[in-house]
Amino acid sequence: MTVIDTLPRAETQQPMEPPAKPRTPTARQRLAELHELRDGVRQGLDPKATERQHAKGKLTARERIGLLLDDDSFQEVQPLRRHRATGFGMENKRPHSDGVVTGWGTVYGRTVFVYAHDFRIFGGALGEAHAAKIHKIMDMALSAGAPLVSLNDGAGARIQEGVTALAGYGGIFQRNTRASGVIPQISVMLGPCAGGAAYSPALTDFVFMVRETSQMFITGPDVVKAVTGEEISQNGLGGADVHAGTSGVAHFVYDDEVTCLEEVRYLLSMLPSNNRELPPSATPADAPDRRTETLLDLVPAEPTHPYDVREVIAEIADGGELFEVHSAWAANVVCALVRLDGHVTGVIANQPIATAGVLDIRASEKAARFIQFCDAFNIPLVTLVDVPGFLPGTDQEHGGIIRHGAKLLYAYCNATVPRVSVILRKAYGGAYIVMDSCSIGADVTYAWPTNEIAVMGAEGAANVIFRRQIAEADDPAVMRARMVKEYQAELMHPYYAAERGLVDDVIDPAETRAALIGALAMLRSKHSDLPARKHGNPPM
Repeated sequence: MTVIDTLPRAETQQPMEPPAKPRTPTARQRLAELHELRDGVRQGLDPKATERQHAKGKLTARERIGLLLDDDSFQEVQPLRRHRATGFGMENKRPHSDGVVTGWGTVYGRTVFVYAHDFRIFGGALGEAHAAKIHKIMDMALSAGAPLVSLNDGAGARIQEGVTALAGYGGIFQRNTRASGVIPQISVMLGPCAGGAAYSPALTDFVFMVRETSQMFITGPDVVKAVTGEEISQNGLGGADVHAGTSGVAHFVYDDEVTCLEEVRYLLSMLPSNNRELPPSATPADAPDRRTETLLDLVPAEPTHPYDVREVIAEIADGGELFEVHSAWAANVVCALVRLDGHVTGVIANQPIATAGVLDIRASEKAARFIQFCDAFNIPLVTLVDVPGFLPGTDQEHGGIIRHGAKLLYAYCNATVPRVSVILRKAYGGAYIVMDSCSIGADVTYAWPTNEIAVMGAEGAANVIFRRQIAEADDPAVMRARMVKEYQAELMHPYYAAERGLVDDVIDPAETRAALIGALAMLRSKHSDLPARKHGNPPM
């Protein structure tokens, strides 16, 4: 008898069945699962959250992207990304996309990268995974050499993730800075943007805002009240009109998201994809040699009479179209993008209907920033000059008009794109030099026959030069009038600057458009090298 025979036996032995073979889902099943996940992402995890978003007059992240990009062109990146944070109630809340939608598509057929905060998920707050998605899309935009548009609607850093959320913002700021002057960066504010999050839009080239629904501030109304005792609403503190007209943070403001996003598309249509390309040209809306007879009536010969320089720009531009930047801020200077013979051009012009077109702190900053952008992205510059000088006053001097005015001077002197200026009427003092005069590097300078270029106006000059003669005269008023006429005849006649080579030609105002187009065509192949250096040190 063997050992095996002595072992107890079951009274009834059941036949053994082999273990079931694990079933691998078919490719079709996996695909169906993927579609369910993607559909869940696109529809939003909480239908009520979508309703709440719409009730505020706001669109969802994907609805906004759909309006921004060409139809069916959006390619999403990492739609299934989820956060890995645990604790503080986050372990059971891990929705796909993690509150930000990222990807690329096209605008008028050209590639554009985009990220959009999804306020329905964690209020659009930024966490580690959320930030990583934004970092990736920013890196892709820079590598591909394509514009980046951010659709901002978020509650700031995700408190539950602590310092990792703050580090995520640091990565965004670093990439904003690295991409500056390399690809166009546009921030569209479609909801709240508070605290450190507001610095990313401030680092980009253009900021769009929507009235009533978008706000930007470093410290909110509650903090302001606690520290200063001042009570103020969110819109009163950092609403669209505040940033458009008071702080200068916002370049464009609109009443609704649909119009805002359509205008973003229009701006993109005028910009190159990166700093290695020229702006896209278009079929001219009218003839390059079109005469601008209307200008003779638009601009009064009398130097103190006001007019709207935007009408001058519209008369010169293709189809009368101009896209004004910062229209509500520093109104005494106008900055606009236009097309001349189909080619995008940046225009800077003094505005006589706003404080007589003088240069002040805000106007200097506004124009300098616009010039730097145009120069970075190969957009030629046209300057229309009608400036009585810098604004006098203790508030300007104490506010640093010397330093801020130097920003405008630096921007012009540093610009290597084609630069053409036209002196429409008066150009006095240091403001004449700063407004892209021949002496600081304008390639071509034209003047109308009504121009007056001088250190100051004739009245002021006569009072300084002929002070003694006027004081000793039997009739000081008559003597002053005679000295004013003498100064005007000798030093302020329209051809004085041309005789000394400070103006290249005195032109008929009706030929302004043709002259500008001809000069810019000649300069299109301009090449200008700056001295070898890491970077300049502009007056900040």
